[in-house]
Amino acid sequence: MSKIKVAVVGCGSIAKHRHIPEYSWNPNVELVAFVDPVIERAEHYAQTHGGKAYSSYTEMLANEKVDAVSVCTPNYLHAEVSIAAANAGAHVLVEKPMASTTEEAEAMIAAAKKNGVFLMVGHNQRLMPPHVKAKEILDSGKLGRVLTFRTSFGHPGPERWSIDGRDSWFFRKEEAIMGAMGDLGVHKSDLIRWLLSDEVSEVAAFVGTLHKEGTQVDDNATCVLRMKSGAIGSLVASWTYYKGEDNSTVLWCENGVMKIGTHPDDQVIVELRDGTVEKYKVGTISTNEKQVSSGVIDEFIGSIAAGQAPRISGEEGMRSLNVILAAFESQATGRIVPLS
Repeated sequence: MSKIKVAVVGCGSIAKHRHIPEYSWNPNVELVAFVDPVIERAEHYAQTHGGKAYSSYTEMLANEKVDAVSVCTPNYLHAEVSIAAANAGAHVLVEKPMASTTEEAEAMIAAAKKNGVFLMVGHNQRLMPPHVKAKEILDSGKLGRVLTFRTSFGHPGPERWSIDGRDSWFFRKEEAIMGAMGDLGVHKSDLIRWLLSDEVSEVAAFVGTLHKEGTQVDDNATCVLRMKSGAIGSLVASWTYYKGEDNSTVLWCENGVMKIGTHPDDQVIVELRDGTVEKYKVGTISTNEKQVSSGVIDEFIGSIAAGQAPRISGEEGMRSLNVILAAFESQATGRIVPLS
């Protein structure tokens, strides 16, 4: 198979820690272009991995014939860059949240379909080994129906992660559009939908800025979700977990409870009502402090190589985005927001 020519648009921390190294590890990939308005960042990766550096994605698309593009830009550019890449005939992997509005997400999906290319959203939670194992156990039926749940994702904030620290675009509302909910909450809405093979039917939420001074984006959110199955649970996203990251999920089911990411060694624990306890050591969930392969790049490149639409499609990304948008609507209106 000839190598898949890839361009990375946006050379910040997610590209540095996930996209670029994981593409470089994949034998089916040739990195041919890097784009960043801070041209020195693009030049660094071009010198390291080969290819050309650009400060403009439009210039890159006009000059390079690429097979695929990773969109690692600030949130407000996700739709714009993804649509341009699709119109240039490239498959698109876009970081989360895939878009700022449902209308943008729909336009991205339409552009991919029109141009006969794939659109994938970087929801890596589905690919983490503990979550894969948890899904396998749930699908086996041994726990019965999920009745209630809690899922949370919190860390100290983008200033510990972003390449620009406290000056990061994450804190500028016109570029980020949304804060902890777009950064972390959308991961958990995607995870819970996938784990339960269910859709969210109603959302009630408190979303606010509690501690990050000088920003208008949310740094904390607590949401109550009702699923179509009737299951009820909570979703929490936070940028103020200053003592360390939490990325755990607990599911209370008819026949017992499953705990994911609550123990440092036993990543999945199943406690059945008959007293049986099962513990699974299946690999860790990637954190900002401890990076492990996200699986996203291999999933994306594998789908292109096989000519099969990615499992984490634009449609899936939009459904997870809509949960987050409903949370913002609930905060603004003080009402429970239904999802169609």
